[in-house]
Amino acid sequence: MPRIAVVGSLNMDLVVRAPRFARPGETITGDLFLTIPGGKGANQAVAAQRLGGQVAMIGCVGEDAFGAALRQGLAEEGIDVTAVDVRGGLASGVALITVDGSGENSIVVVPGANGTLADADIMLAAPQLTAARVLLLQLEVPVTAVTLAAQVASESGAIVVLNAAPASPVPDALLALVDYLVVNETELFSLAGPEASDLAQATAHLRQRGARSIVVTLGAAGARLLRASGAESMVRAYPVDVVDSTAAGDAFVGALAVALAEGASDEVALRRGNAAGAIAVTRSGAQPSLPTRGELDAWLREGAPPR
Repeated sequence: MPRIAVVGSLNMDLVVRAPRFARPGETITGDLFLTIPGGKGANQAVAAQRLGGQVAMIGCVGEDAFGAALRQGLAEEGIDVTAVDVRGGLASGVALITVDGSGENSIVVVPGANGTLADADIMLAAPQLTAARVLLLQLEVPVTAVTLAAQVASESGAIVVLNAAPASPVPDALLALVDYLVVNETELFSLAGPEASDLAQATAHLRQRGARSIVVTLGAAGARLLRASGAESMVRAYPVDVVDSTAAGDAFVGALAVALAEGASDEVALRRGNAAGAIAVTRSGAQPSLPTRGELDAWLREGAPPR
């Protein structure tokens, strides 16, 4: 089992399903409420673990019922939670998620304890980082801690994957440590800035800042890989009926990380990422929607959703 370390957020998702999004000042009636473990870091950790990785999670939760449930849920998946610290007197992170009738979502995140992840926590987790074949990072925890984690893992020879989500500034020092930068189109142009008017300009700008291989996820169109050498690949998506797109990106990144850790080619890694994302959007919730290795292999073998 390839070792994968994930530095990131752990949130409790408070999910409402409604026929459409409410307009400003409007009250509408939903038809479902769920409390589901989430957070981009934890979601990607679960995705990688279910797909065959041996995952260690590094992050923070509050000293509350949500925090206890989040740690326990990861441990039950088989994930190493030794480096998930419990912050006394703080609330755990939460995400308020509305899913409309078409499966699109609107999310408000309150970081809580996630916002306190510090350099000291990263150094305490050095054993997990230096043992990892792949390090997965996102931007729902302080970027200083993310950068230090990338440095520690990179120095030990790990492949560093940064999912630059949610869209926020990324320092050049971090970009220079990243082997695979994974972004959707919105995040790509947010990072590139207003001077970039198309994908080519945006990726060229990020390369000038130190980015190496860039993976752009394109939703129903698939994913595009732009290598450091300048070569490009396009892997098309699998057509499915969308139920809930909340964890599509996390499923993609988890599958990508496991494939890279196993030594797969870039094209195979992207294909597995697309398939994992396709399976996830056919199900409700974040972590509950994430596929297992058997389900993903069946999808790729049969070309149809597992039943």
